[in-house]
Amino acid sequence: MKIDVKQDGEIFVVELEGRMDTNTSPEFQKEMEAYYSKEGFKMILDFDQLDFVSSAGLRVLLLIQKKSKALNGSLVIKNVKPEIQEVFDMTGFSDILTIE
Repeated sequence: MKIDVKQDGEIFVVELEGRMDTNTSPEFQKEMEAYYSKEGFKMILDFDQLDFVSSAGLRVLLLIQKKSKALNGSLVIKNVKPEIQEVFDMTGFSDILTIE
């Protein structure tokens, strides 16, 4: 999975490409820790080029979402492909995550 982080003012925009699965989720979590550990962080995850999310990827997304609430931050996921949206819907993540 390719991870590209850009900063737009106070907002971290993270563009993801490829697959978020058992092999890539630990790398994604480790790289994102620098951004989601700060009070009031604002993060946008751009899923435009993301093709797949496994249960391991969902776990990392849930972790970031919980951190955002605890640190008065925000997490928004954009450009979700229908296949990934279906996974979010089936698992109930659509109710937990902010998806635009």
